[in-house]
Amino acid sequence: MGDYERYLARLGHSPKTIITKTKEAVHFTDWCKEQGTTPLKVDYQTCLKYITHLKQRGNTIKTINHKLAHLRNYFGHLTLEGHRMESPIEKTIIRGEKPHRDYELLTTYELEDLYHSFGTDLPTNATLYNRMAAVRDRVVVGLLVHQGLDTKDFRGLRLEHLKLEKGRLYVPMRRRSNARELQLRPWQIRELREYVETARPMLIRKVKRPVHHDQLFPYGEQFTLVGILIKKLKAYNQKVRSAKQLRASVIVDWLERHDLREVQYMAGHKHISSTENYVQDDLEGLHDIVENFHPMGQT
Repeated sequence: MGDYERYLARLGHSPKTIITKTKEAVHFTDWCKEQGTTPLKVDYQTCLKYITHLKQRGNTIKTINHKLAHLRNYFGHLTLEGHRMESPIEKTIIRGEKPHRDYELLTTYELEDLYHSFGTDLPTNATLYNRMAAVRDRVVVGLLVHQGLDTKDFRGLRLEHLKLEKGRLYVPMRRRSNARELQLRPWQIRELREYVETARPMLIRKVKRPVHHDQLFPYGEQFTLVGILIKKLKAYNQKVRSAKQLRASVIVDWLERHDLREVQYMAGHKHISSTENYVQDDLEGLHDIVENFHPMGQT
């Protein structure tokens, strides 16, 4: 498993995660031997038997889906090394596990309305600093409701990630999310240019917390700005609860206009199953137990 461990390390997984994923691969390999096959030859139907085996051992649906995610990494490694043509479970998840959401999703119209309403009530006698802060805040709200960024994404943004000439924003990889490059709306480009050229230089001189001066939004390590803005957004729509809620609303909106793989990229999801969790309930009746979008599963 040494090659597989090095493969996981190149993907940026932590040592603890590498141990977990390797352990799952070893367990699956041992089970395959008992079935008279190997991970290099195992097919979709045999993988379904493995899922049944996991259920019989008392694993919950959530745990099984985690195990399948680990195996997708292993099959990805085998495919990359030329040992397999493709993964037999690339898009297989077990029904029943849906993220618990204690909030209501916002519609496309409500997301747009949040952006266009925010900051329009700035007093005419506002100080220069407050006007510059309002420019920054509006830019951040735009990235929340149009690009679905979360708080950790904002912390990692640097000036060099902003590509105004192309109208795009590069969002760097984190331990639990992939890098992606997202399209900006025309009005976002104008406001981001104003922020970078005018507002940011003034605001960075006022920040009392330790900051990285190449951060796109210098606001200290914890970046509490998003939480402050969420409270302000509640004044425009009482349904607003959190940045996580806004991100979920954006992803669901994307799924109505883009295919699953495109949304996985735009959301920065490492695993397709993370994106599938946002598919609305009316699309879930395709299979009784196993949802599988892989051609090998359509027999």
